[in-house]
Amino acid sequence: MRWLCAVVTIFLLVVWALLRIKCGKRYEGLRELPMEGLRLRKLGEPLLLLIEKSGIASRFPSLMFRIQRSLQRIYGMRYSAERTLLFMGEMLSYSWLLLVGGSLITGFSGDQTGLILGFFLAVALPAAMVSDLHKKVRAREQNIMLELPELLNSIVLLVGAGETVQRAIIRCVESHRGDVNHPLYKELRIMTSEWEGGYSFQQAFENFSKRCAVQEVSLFTTTVLLNYRRGGADFVLSLRDLSRMLWEKRKAISRTRGEQASSKLVFPMVVIFLIVIVLVGTPAFMMLKM
Repeated sequence: MRWLCAVVTIFLLVVWALLRIKCGKRYEGLRELPMEGLRLRKLGEPLLLLIEKSGIASRFPSLMFRIQRSLQRIYGMRYSAERTLLFMGEMLSYSWLLLVGGSLITGFSGDQTGLILGFFLAVALPAAMVSDLHKKVRAREQNIMLELPELLNSIVLLVGAGETVQRAIIRCVESHRGDVNHPLYKELRIMTSEWEGGYSFQQAFENFSKRCAVQEVSLFTTTVLLNYRRGGADFVLSLRDLSRMLWEKRKAISRTRGEQASSKLVFPMVVIFLIVIVLVGTPAFMMLKM
């Protein structure tokens, strides 16, 4: 078993070294591409070449589409193919490290448990990374949905006080300068910068809706674009109707999050209950034996 693990380890290291030499500076431009959570960019560059040459994207189109779609919702349409490649490289890098680590542990100890555990984690960790990516997308959508009714209420108040829609949105963005990482205000800041860069109100609003990729934001965008030219009471009334509907959806999301939080507490409560039983029951059991 030890010689087999040594062969596997040497093979993995040699393959990585050959790919490192072959790829050269091909992926240097991707090092500066902003993307959170990537810790093995340099280690994964040779594996990016392996992904391209092996045609993984064509063999697993459904998986690649889901990953790319999720990354587009988080980071936008620009450089989505490059980010998908980086994410795949990160997954393979972790798998490669786990296989090498498992082989080394088995080689030193002689126990095949290390190799089995390394192989199992090499398969399970990429699946967990994909699942975590989809959870981030759902959390982003829920954060947008939770804040959208507040934004809409502020716009209704400002427009009712005589502000234009553009100026009302700018004031709302300025009042939330501290929410740098909130997805809704982040996209709104991009939209206001597009206005300053020469985009029309309609075009900037449509781009904002595409970047958010949330049905309620699309409804908000459509309502504003259909009614903002009219102004007056009709526009404010349409926004108020939309606000009431969004508040109901916000309540539903809050209830869902509350139920998820309570379900997560079940396991710790069971563990605490078992610990209490052991602490209380052990002295009684020992007294019975005496």
